[in-house]
Amino acid sequence: MTIADDKLRGIAAIAAFIGESERRTHYLIERKLLPYGREGASIIASKKRLLEHHARLTSGEVAA
Repeated sequence: MTIADDKLRGIAAIAAFIGESERRTHYLIERKLLPYGREGASIIASKKRLLEHHARLTSGEVAA
């Protein structure tokens, strides 16, 4: 997998990947409840990091 394959750019892409609405996804990012980053003005996220985050949450571990 390349970095380009792993990267999600924008709230819409992140929301589609995690199965949430754009509004809910924006809320989760504002509250820093999802792993994300920025490239200029764009919000980006890693598919791998989102999947790892979800696995921690569903296994009962405390989110980092």
